[in-house]
This record gives sequence, C-alpha cells and structure tokens, in this order.
Amino acid sequence: MAQAGPLYETYNRAPMVFERGHGVWLETPYGERYLDFAAGIAVSSLGHTHPHLVEALKSQADRLWHLSNLHEIPDQTRLAERLSEATFADKVFFTNSGAEALECAIKTARRHFYVNGQPERFRIITVEGAFHGRTLATIAAGGQAKYLEGFGPKVEGFDQVPFGDAEALRGAISDETAAILIEPVQGEGGIRPLSPDELRAVRDLCDEHGILLILDEVQSGVGRTGRLFAHEWAGIVPDIMAVAKGIGGGFPFGACLATADAADGMTLGTHGTTYGGNPLAMAVGNAVLDVVLDDGFLTHVNDIALVLRQGLASLKDRYPDLIEDVRGTGLLLGLKCAGSNADLVMAMRNERLLAVPAGDNVVRLLPPLIVTAEEAREALNRIEAALDMLSHTSKAS
Repeated sequence: MAQAGPLYETYNRAPMVFERGHGVWLETPYGERYLDFAAGIAVSSLGHTHPHLVEALKSQADRLWHLSNLHEIPDQTRLAERLSEATFADKVFFTNSGAEALECAIKTARRHFYVNGQPERFRIITVEGAFHGRTLATIAAGGQAKYLEGFGPKVEGFDQVPFGDAEALRGAISDETAAILIEPVQGEGGIRPLSPDELRAVRDLCDEHGILLILDEVQSGVGRTGRLFAHEWAGIVPDIMAVAKGIGGGFPFGACLATADAADGMTLGTHGTTYGGNPLAMAVGNAVLDVVLDDGFLTHVNDIALVLRQGLASLKDRYPDLIEDVRGTGLLLGLKCAGSNADLVMAMRNERLLAVPAGDNVVRLLPPLIVTAEEAREALNRIEAALDMLSHTSKAS
C-alpha cells in the first residue's frame, strides 16, 4: 500500500497554510488575509501575537524552560493562587491539555470517595453528545461510538444519560455514583448550553445525593461566555473543574481546579506530570489572566457578543432555508444549519472567514475575545456573502 506521508492520517486537513497572525487575522505565505473565527478551536483567546503574551513568553524563554515538579516553580504557585482567588477552588493541578485536566478531575473524584471509606463509589454520570477528550478514559466519559470504535473495551465506570433529561439524570444515580460530569455548554456537541435553571438543578441533585459535580469548562471557560467561567451565569460552583484552551492563549496547558474537600485524596505520589506547570506555560498563563481579569475585559466580550447575536439573528430571519437556529452564549456561538454545516464552513472559507464544524449540524463561531465591533460586523458581512452564495447555488440546482 502506498505511503501518503509521514504523519498519522487522522486529520481531514484543509489545504491551507498560515505563516503569521495578528489579532483576529491570519495570513498565508501569499499574503491572503483570513478573519479567524475559529481561534484554533477556542484556544487563541487573546488572538495571535498578543504583545503581552509574546513578551511574557520571550522573557521566560530567556531565563528557564523546564524544571519538572521535583522543584518549586514560583510562577506555578502564583498562577494557582490567582485562579483560586478568582474561582471556587482551593487546589489546582496543572496539566498539558484539556484531556489531561479531565483525567485529573476523574481521578480526583474517585480518589475522594476511596480515602473516605467508599471505594465502591467510582462511577461517573455523563451526558450524551459530550466531548471530554481523546484518552481512553475521556472517550469513555464522552461515550460517542465514533471515538470508541476500535480501541478495545470501553473503560468501566461511566453512565450516559440524554442531554437535558433531568429524570434520566436522577434515575442514573446509584450507590456507586461518585460524580456527575457535564459541560455547561457542549462545544463539540453543537453549542448546546444548559440553562441556568438546569445547572442549578444538577448542583442541587449532587448535594442531595452527596456526590461531586465536575464541570468541563475546557471550551467554555476563561471569559469565552462573557463570565470568567460559564457556570457563573447560574450562580453555582462545582466541586471540581477542568480548564484548558483559552487559559494558555495558544500555549498548550490545562488545569484541574478543586475544593480542598474534593481534592483530599490527591496526596503525595497519587498523581503527577513531567511537563505540567512548566515555567513557559506558567508565564503565559499569568499573562492571560493579566488581560482577562482586567477591568472591562468581560464587558467587552459581552458587548461584542450582542453585536454578533443581533447580526446572526437577522441572518437567520433572512435565510431560513439555511439557518435553523442561533445558539450559544458570549463568544461561544453556533449556527444550526438546515443544510450541510460542512457546506457553510466551506462557503465561509471562500469568503476568507474561518469557522469550526460541530455536532448536530452546527457551525461554531469562536473568535478571539479581543475581536472588535468593526471586525464582528466584517465577519457578519462575510457570513452573509457565504449564505447568499449557498442560497443561489441551491436555487440554481
């Protein structure tokens, strides 16, 4: 069989190359400029080459790259303290990715019950359509057949219930249940948010049964929804939370946050990482928080979200044969397509606007949080041009 190339053939890559970026714009080697409403799948929270992040990374790179966690890393302690001050958490564990943050969250929940004399409580309830990562445990947590196929027996201990089915959620709780794991807004699943009332009901259910609430805020966190974390809209707090993507602004790292009670089993030697919390990542993470926690930053996110939501609602009204619904919160937005979401992503790409497909036939719009109102309106113009092209193509056929 002929070899296609040295890389694993696990990605359906677009035939595009970008060599530089600035703010919400990407540029090809040929000077073509694209408006980036993909942001590396909600990763580039502060856009490309943000000067504060660039300076933080360059400055740290000149001093020290790696130590491992066999030594004190002052910026790691500082970032953990800042995250604790800004959230519900008492304890933080730094990882290299969102999947690792979820693995840590799962282990934290199970270990909590183990050290408190209930080792039989290890099962975790999750929601159909969820995406929690691609490790063996996190694909089991997500429960989607397309990610499980061919990787051997599914990791034991996860029970899926339908999205938004409160009765099924209650009915799935047993004497072996340790936690409920949910995304406040399903990203890969099609920008499907749980309402504040639904999130409060889940929190109440966990309290009623003495189980832990784990939130996956890998995609919805760090200002993406207009609050620092999406669960804040519901006025609740989790026991454990996984964070990644936007927290690094493009530098790969994640974090598992927990209350002191939930993390009581994570003692010396129970978990570890070689690269997690390295000096480079911590320098960038602290720089991201400098910007996101600054006065007015989240107000800006909500202001731009309003511009986009109003514009997208108008496009939905004008192109009902192409857009069924506008979903999401803040700058975590989705267009539920009447036709093919792949066709709309391609049509937008032809207008030099990048977006991301998702489940449930949705196109995700995930601009950097620093996007301006002018850039938001430019994106709306390009989406309209894409919809117009698809509309004419449909009528012609």
